[in-house]
Amino acid sequence: MARLIHSMLRVLEEERSVRFYRETLGLHVVEKLVFDSFTLVYMAGEGGPFELELTINHDRTEPYDLGTAYGHLAVSVADARAEHERLSAAGHPVTPVKTMTHGGGENPRVVGVFFFLTDPDGYRIEVLERGEPGRFA
Repeated sequence: MARLIHSMLRVLEEERSVRFYRETLGLHVVEKLVFDSFTLVYMAGEGGPFELELTINHDRTEPYDLGTAYGHLAVSVADARAEHERLSAAGHPVTPVKTMTHGGGENPRVVGVFFFLTDPDGYRIEVLERGEPGRFA
């Protein structure tokens, strides 16, 4: 069975947003991944496994229009490829399975195997194979 693990927000200024969520909700940074064009900051509270993912696009200078800003819900599963096969066979709209890696060179680290599922209202749900929140497989 799937469990809810994180929600994503695009933010303009990393430090301002991290400070806000730390001060207002008591969240702390669990993991920070810096890629060429964006940074992912995962934050969580002490009371549970749910995380807030802040995405900072490096080339963005203007505030986001919150009516069209991208976001998603995410669930964690033991085997993303098996879930993809099951959901696809049942006729649900899914994207291809992808693997995200971090770091270059000969030993990039796999930080997620995932695909997206779309609900009847058009909301996208990331189905992600990974360990405990903040502890990438």
